[in-house]
Amino acid sequence: MAIADLKAATRIPPKLVTIRVKRWSPTKGKVEWREYQVETYRGMTVLEALLKVKAEKDHTLSMRYSCRMGVCGSCGMVINGVPRLACQTQIAEVASESNPVITIEPLYNHPVIRDLATDFNPFFGKHASVKPYLIRKDIEEREGPTGEYILKPEELENIYQFSLCISCGLCYSACPVAASDPEYLGPQALAQALRFIIDPRDEDPNTRIAVVDSEHGCHRCHYAATCSAVCPKAVDPAMAIQMLRSIVFRHRLGFWRKRTSKPAEKPKEWQPKKPMPPEAQTIPGVDLEQMEKEPVIVEVDGIKVEIDYKFYKIR
Repeated sequence: MAIADLKAATRIPPKLVTIRVKRWSPTKGKVEWREYQVETYRGMTVLEALLKVKAEKDHTLSMRYSCRMGVCGSCGMVINGVPRLACQTQIAEVASESNPVITIEPLYNHPVIRDLATDFNPFFGKHASVKPYLIRKDIEEREGPTGEYILKPEELENIYQFSLCISCGLCYSACPVAASDPEYLGPQALAQALRFIIDPRDEDPNTRIAVVDSEHGCHRCHYAATCSAVCPKAVDPAMAIQMLRSIVFRHRLGFWRKRTSKPAEKPKEWQPKKPMPPEAQTIPGVDLEQMEKEPVIVEVDGIKVEIDYKFYKIR
């Protein structure tokens, strides 16, 4: 699993680096490489370097980015041959004094729109095919729930790792099977299928199992584990696919059963406050019920204090 170099931001990168970008324009219809010289500073990321190129050297450079903090997953690209998030990749991590060249390409296995921006419609289409949402058999209860669905701490632990996915597409870009089979669902979609299949709040695992137990489903995985190697959130899609395979085979043999949770009981009706115990003494002259309606003014050691329901004011 991809682990960021936490000390890279403290190291001083080369003062001048060469950003070598693979560019493609739909109007020209051909691939070309462009090189840009960029002055760096400590803590500079690859995304910041590209934005500096776009602002100061070439306004036509196209890329996709948004949050700049590794949450949205928009700035995925191939940096020095490895799919990475540009906003999380330090210049000092991928360039050195002996080799100050950084090669940047669009994500592999994704159709290129322009330069470093790729088309995610096929990717999200596969994501949608596994129905990445909770399905309940009782439509009326689903549309008008009376309470939250019960999820035990140990059950949350089972799905938590897979729920961290930000759909950045790095795993799909690194997958050798996706490179050879465009119909392959891919690590991201399969990991999310597992996440909802094992979620006890979901009541329709059979629909997803039918999708993943197919020619282009979980059985196409060769377990190269490159998807887990580049995942910026340590989701480990390779492990998820192996777990999914186990469930599929046990389901075929009739050995797999899923426990589903029920909605929590409806909260009890509001009850009047219980009287305070004798040991809980209030300030003389303070009526709690009156204080909830309006501030109460009391005198303490010759100082008038306005006691509000939330805070004190000294007058």
